[in-house]
Amino acid sequence: MLIHGYHPTAEDAEIYLPGILKLVHPSLFPRNAAFFQSHAGMTLFPNLIADSIRITHLPDAVAVLGWHLVSIFLLLWGVWRIASLCFQEKRAVWCAVGLITSLLTMPVAGTALYLMDPYLSPRSLSTPLALHVVAWALERRYLRALVCVAAISVIHPLMSVFAIGWLAAYILLSHWPDALRHVRLRPVREPGIILPLALFPAITPAYRQALITHPYFLLNHWAWYEWLGIAGPFAILAGIAYLARRTGNSSLRLLCQSLMIFEGVFFTLALFISMPGRFERFSEIQPLRCLHLLYCVFLILLGGLAAKYLPGHRTWQWAAFFVLLSAPMFFVQRQLFAATPHVEILGMQSDNPWVRAFEWIRNNTPEDAFFAIDPEYARSADEHGFRALAQRSMLADDGKDGGAVSMFPALAEEWQRQLAEQSNWNRWGPADLARLRRDRGVTWVVLSSPGLRELECPYRNQQLAVCQIP
Repeated sequence: MLIHGYHPTAEDAEIYLPGILKLVHPSLFPRNAAFFQSHAGMTLFPNLIADSIRITHLPDAVAVLGWHLVSIFLLLWGVWRIASLCFQEKRAVWCAVGLITSLLTMPVAGTALYLMDPYLSPRSLSTPLALHVVAWALERRYLRALVCVAAISVIHPLMSVFAIGWLAAYILLSHWPDALRHVRLRPVREPGIILPLALFPAITPAYRQALITHPYFLLNHWAWYEWLGIAGPFAILAGIAYLARRTGNSSLRLLCQSLMIFEGVFFTLALFISMPGRFERFSEIQPLRCLHLLYCVFLILLGGLAAKYLPGHRTWQWAAFFVLLSAPMFFVQRQLFAATPHVEILGMQSDNPWVRAFEWIRNNTPEDAFFAIDPEYARSADEHGFRALAQRSMLADDGKDGGAVSMFPALAEEWQRQLAEQSNWNRWGPADLARLRRDRGVTWVVLSSPGLRELECPYRNQQLAVCQIP
């Protein structure tokens, strides 16, 4: 946590933390909650965290921090288990753990995912569980692996698809390797044969706008260097599989080959989805998020092999290496959250005027307050979420609410309307605010400082004014 930081209200926490807070404090977010509850309704993750808060009577922030620390421990334990099953040398096992520890906030190709988020989210628990699926499978304890998959499915349903996909590839390769030779792939003329079309509505202009603002959904929107994040690990896994076959390490060979099959299947699916036309409707599956599990296991193997074959066997040499590896990760996180403390825990003061305004709102406005704000505010607020930090309702934004739309197309039309109503935010006048009050029930607004003379603005800082709409 000291290397990668801790930001409990940043980025995707804007989607998941309000769902937890709503369960613990039902009076919060009386308006426009669909943009985060669409995710919350698909998983038991917010219920798990909310129940733990009720049982322990801990403050919300303390409980969330505790779960974050537990999730890091579970992930590193999973790394240790996999490395122990693939390598006999203790040095190789601990170097695999050290490599993952140093790279927790490493981006996974073009998927907009870290190996592990510097905040609590469903991936904080689904990722460790997926690694334990791998460990149980390597031990041939498939029932336990399936129990882990079931746990992932109620915490992060999408990630469970990738866990079960890899497990199927591994079991098939381990027990029926000859079956793969007889597989004949035939073109599928109707995608509804595999995936019910009713679950994936046709692309609308509003939904397409959400996809365009989130380019990681479609391969044809990826930059060329992001494609290297697909090809590079595949090539290295092929090399590791060859080395494992030469050295007689069957567990390592089977693991690499299953990962290659796993990546190949989902990459092919991603190519079809990226074709313009009717296949785009399946983009919310995000098949290339399979790379998240692949990267985790791939880096475990890379760390173990580095310790096994590279020169330098003294502990201080590896310790120095991991310190040097952690330094740029720390530096990048400090640049991403430049105006925010590196580890945000209770009592930390932020220099970011947006964060200070959000904290004032949380402490000084009624719980049923409904806010209008710059739809692109997250870029200025160090990616901190308004709902997660201010704990108040707001009109839809262009960032995380757009991400919710990309997963739940039924929200697209309403999201587009609310964005249109907030256009030209920095030029709002009394008439615009009166319209928002009349049409949407908005009662408060965050404006550029000093605000408007016609409004009562009880809070101001050098950039922002928090004003009440009469």
